[in-house]
Amino acid sequence: MTQLTTLAKPPAVRRSPRRPQRAVALNLIAVAAGLAVWTLLGVLGVQALPTPLEVAAKAGELIADGTLLGDALASLRRVLLGFLLGTLLAVPVGFLMGWYATARGLLEPYIQFFRTIPPLAIIPLAIVLLGIGEVPKVFVIFLAAFLSSVVATFQGVVDVDRTLINAARVLGASDRTIFLKVVVPASTPFILVGMRVGLGSAWGTLVAAELIAAQEGLGFRMQQAQLYYDLSTIFVGLIAIGVLGLLMDRLLLLAERHLTDWQERR
Repeated sequence: MTQLTTLAKPPAVRRSPRRPQRAVALNLIAVAAGLAVWTLLGVLGVQALPTPLEVAAKAGELIADGTLLGDALASLRRVLLGFLLGTLLAVPVGFLMGWYATARGLLEPYIQFFRTIPPLAIIPLAIVLLGIGEVPKVFVIFLAAFLSSVVATFQGVVDVDRTLINAARVLGASDRTIFLKVVVPASTPFILVGMRVGLGSAWGTLVAAELIAAQEGLGFRMQQAQLYYDLSTIFVGLIAIGVLGLLMDRLLLLAERHLTDWQERR
């Protein structure tokens, strides 16, 4: 059994400790440069763009009265629920499609068909069939996350090196053992990348999903601010979505590095 584990997980490659520090430094430089350009455009009055200080002041107001926290929690709940449901379904479906040719033949036409349809185009149908409560909002987000993750999982399974599978068979491994000890570890990087893409799709779909008779949420607040040309509130919503999405993506990235520490990285 140890031989199979060795086949699926090559020795870890040590990375220089200076690389994370350099990456953080470059990130900080990029943020500082972006804020400088934003401030300059705001001071010049380009398209009545608010400055970072004005946006920060508006964020302080929304935090003080509890609006921002309530909206962030509502949006986070919808994204997490849709993303988790989409991922939990996508991973087994992707494994089925990649491991069994019959399942692939039955499911792939539907997956590829719905991939070409933007989740936003499903909103009218979701409203008609599911009403205007929380269910259609979560369903649209779920669909966006599911379609991204299922394709990545499927691709991870079919791209497993056949040499590893053949070597495991030579060692006398059963199909179940090959699947658990070779296919699953080898396809884990694909699954995690698919989850990161699915998370981005979930947040990208949020604003449109909250068009469905929402009473709270970051997307709802931005749409309300649009009616009154309240650019500061719109920027607060955009930044809040970006920060929450970035934090969740970093958590997935940490999980990816932990689960695939055997994979060579640049």
